[in-house]
Amino acid sequence: MATIRLGDKAPDFTADSSMGTINLYNYLGDSWGILFSHPADFTPVCTTELGTAAKFKGEFDKRNVKMLALSVDGAASHNEWIKDINEVQKTTVNFPIIADEDKKVSDLYDMIHPNADNNLTVRSVFIIAPDKTVKLTLTYPASTGRNFYELLRVVDSLQLTAYHKVATPANWEHGQDVVVSPAIPTDEARKMFNKGVVEVKPYLRMTPDPTT
Repeated sequence: MATIRLGDKAPDFTADSSMGTINLYNYLGDSWGILFSHPADFTPVCTTELGTAAKFKGEFDKRNVKMLALSVDGAASHNEWIKDINEVQKTTVNFPIIADEDKKVSDLYDMIHPNADNNLTVRSVFIIAPDKTVKLTLTYPASTGRNFYELLRVVDSLQLTAYHKVATPANWEHGQDVVVSPAIPTDEARKMFNKGVVEVKPYLRMTPDPTT
């Protein structure tokens, strides 16, 4: 079982889901993707997460990011669980949940960490670019629910830095100043970024977000 590192191709797979058979690459098409695993159906933290994810789907849609969840239970179980999620979270789960009873996808993506639990997936997150490379991985224990505001923030950063020669500083949010790539000399940067460049240190140059 190989560890998936940043820049690796996301392994393709075909699996059953709450919305029928899904092939990862066909499902994503030319979009970005976020794949996130859940330890099991009918578990409390996962119920809050999937309800929250459904409420955030519009924000991910705006960013051309397709959502895909996974649990090691079957599709029939997923669909029963979705009824609970919709009821208690007052939402509608509007993206597929992969049924991974044989743990084929979990193994492909190294989602089972035996020292945490031999049978259940940890809370893994993979953000996948349109070229199918993995741009971000996060791993949470089963006891800690994810912060979907943070997942949106990192998508904003990944998309900005994919298309512009900048990086994002600590706690950055969309619209705030960004860091000029260290590879660009300051004189060249001043020509490239017409909103201005502030040289804090020769190696730390800031410029307004080029997308705003």
